[in-house]
Amino acid sequence: MKTINKTQQWGIRSVSFWMTLFIAVGIIFVGARFIISPGTGATGYGIPIISKEDLPFGRIKGIRDIFSGVVLLPLLLLRMRRATAWVFTSAITVPAADFLIVLSTNGPSDISHLMIHGLTAAYMVITSFLLFKS
Repeated sequence: MKTINKTQQWGIRSVSFWMTLFIAVGIIFVGARFIISPGTGATGYGIPIISKEDLPFGRIKGIRDIFSGVVLLPLLLLRMRRATAWVFTSAITVPAADFLIVLSTNGPSDISHLMIHGLTAAYMVITSFLLFKS
């Protein structure tokens, strides 16, 4: 009887690895921008800060965005594809909810911000599919 010990390699040679890393680094950048300049971050998000009292909410969003990116880094470093896939797939709720928040706040005419959040969610769905398929 022959035993086959097939080790599945997933890492820097995988497209899904780089697609995940791109989102992780990107959301860390977005979070840092919210902490450093909450007004700029909020405008980029699609809902500008109206008063000085709103600034802490930008920073709150910033630290949560940074966490969303940082949580993926050890999984990528340790090449834990299945764990990465589950965490990443769960995170699709964030850009999907962001899309709905911008839609309900600004209406359907804010195409540019809706596209940012909608395309991010679509990109993440494709990446999740590739993570589970690998």
